[in-house]
Amino acid sequence: MRSPLLLALSAAALAATLTGCVVAPAQPVYAAPPGVAYVAPTYVSPGVGFVWAYHPRFGWGWRHPQSGWHRGWR
Repeated sequence: MRSPLLLALSAAALAATLTGCVVAPAQPVYAAPPGVAYVAPTYVSPGVGFVWAYHPRFGWGWRHPQSGWHRGWR
């Protein structure tokens, strides 16, 4: 009798634990400005929050909303 009750409680605890899963939001899609050719990234994102964006002087690179451009572009 204890085994089915223990199994039911374990299943309920597991279901309650998994209901709060956090899913990362989709990254925003960046479109190239008119007259600019899109260039795909050549290496992975340097961290969470970086998006592939166009810089008017240096071209394409990774940009973070708070930290700015990766590798110090201004």
